[in-house]
Amino acid sequence: MRGRAARRSVRWYAVRGTLLLAGAAMVVGAWACSPIYVIKAGIAEAKILAARRPIPEVVADSTTDDDTRNKLAYVLEARRFARDELGIEVGDSYTMYTRLDSDTLAMVLSAAEKDRLIPKTWWFPIVGHVPYKGYFGLDDAVEAQQKLEEDGLDTFLRPTAAFSTLGWFNDPILSTVLRTDDVEVVETVLHELSHQFLFVPGQIRFNESFATFVGRAGAARFFCTRDGGGQDTVKCERARTRWRDYQRFGVFVDALVAELEAIYSDPSLSRDIKLERREAVFAVALRRFDAEVQPTMEGLTFGGFRSTPLNNATLLARLRYYHRLPDFQAMLDTHGDLVDVLATLKSGLETTEDPFDLLPKGSPPPRSEATMREVGPNPRAERP
Repeated sequence: MRGRAARRSVRWYAVRGTLLLAGAAMVVGAWACSPIYVIKAGIAEAKILAARRPIPEVVADSTTDDDTRNKLAYVLEARRFARDELGIEVGDSYTMYTRLDSDTLAMVLSAAEKDRLIPKTWWFPIVGHVPYKGYFGLDDAVEAQQKLEEDGLDTFLRPTAAFSTLGWFNDPILSTVLRTDDVEVVETVLHELSHQFLFVPGQIRFNESFATFVGRAGAARFFCTRDGGGQDTVKCERARTRWRDYQRFGVFVDALVAELEAIYSDPSLSRDIKLERREAVFAVALRRFDAEVQPTMEGLTFGGFRSTPLNNATLLARLRYYHRLPDFQAMLDTHGDLVDVLATLKSGLETTEDPFDLLPKGSPPPRSEATMREVGPNPRAERP
């Protein structure tokens, strides 16, 4: 996606699990991780919260630049859309704005076994086990990464620009998020707010893929149905094409994971053979991505996939956000309205152990020329 690819990938991976520690861990006395780590996270979160300003105040400030003012207006509109159109309890989230001194909120570290698609996890209160850990200081993050690599693990260290505390705090919109375009700003708000609607402890892959779906399909509905928008607007089409691109990339990642799992689960193979074969699989996958996947993209490039090393940690980090995305879309096609899908998924969790069982299986990826129904019936048109 143009020169913004790097900035988009910055927002791509959220640190919500570890930032929640800033308050919750100290409240419940959960010191499963380093007390020093919790204190540092708490101090950093406190600074973010202390620097908040009400968005209407920032918008009315004559010193606020036009780009910031316009994007903050979209934040408020997306928040109202999530509440009024999607039925999400938004609380006070994203009514405030915090300007950061840098273009990176935090560094997120994840790790995985080299011969198994098993992530290293950290346990935190409220969210349970999560496969990543956030750091507000680069030196601390690099030191932790080096220790994991010394233990023989694959690692992935990347920046993030957004987070959610699942409604525990009045999450502000951060200046790092506003570095993207209007579509990405709205997608980010909807993605993060979706966690307040549905978050299953210990089911990070479902939580993040669900949020990707809500953010992307929701942004398409937002821009294609809002007053002043419409089906023939640039932002409507941009939101739709990016959602289709996300689904295509998700299919590629799911297929690659399945191929690796077949190797890792073969008891007849030694560890050395598994590592040798995985490198061959990685090499073929990269060639396939360049020749068959990337050329089908309509608006994004997923350049971050090619610019970072391909290993189990980087692959699992992407899988968390892209797993079975066409199946989410197929469910939307069946129900015809995003609100119905959200309600069905939430009610279905009461009787389902694996939330992915609620989705149809084997849905094909979208084609560029296909007419997709990211946007259900226009809710405004249905009202008197």
